[in-house]
Amino acid sequence: MPPRSHIRAVVGLGIVAAGVGFVACSAEANPGANSSAANADSTSPTPSTAVTKAPATATDTDYADGEYTATGWYGGLPSHHDVTLTIDDDVVTAVEITTPAEDETSLGYQRRFAEALPGAVIGRNIDEIALDRLAGSSGCSEGFMAALAKIKDQAAA
Repeated sequence: MPPRSHIRAVVGLGIVAAGVGFVACSAEANPGANSSAANADSTSPTPSTAVTKAPATATDTDYADGEYTATGWYGGLPSHHDVTLTIDDDVVTAVEITTPAEDETSLGYQRRFAEALPGAVIGRNIDEIALDRLAGSSGCSEGFMAALAKIKDQAAA
């Protein structure tokens, strides 16, 4: 039988590994967020639509109309989203996002995020989109914003 200290270390590592598995897309991925939406109960089945608007800045970037796809990575596992945006005259006209998480908790966050996403981005100028937390999830927002940055690079005319 292994020494007790070895057993405690193995059990402790197992607990840490299990905890890491639940971080993907969680509302705690951005514990410093301090808005009323950030403090909302993230276990609520009703998605919130808290969106942080980007500061109004003049941009010389024009984006070519079309459909663009990119992958946005986030979190410590890491997790990702595949995002497809359709752009027309620098405005998002359609959005699709994958929910590939295998962990049930992470998948729940991704699904709620994917449900709320169209209402947060469709009809908005691509340069004005700045999601911080959506549907109780800051991690999913981070992944979406990473994909959006790649899409903007692809579409820059």
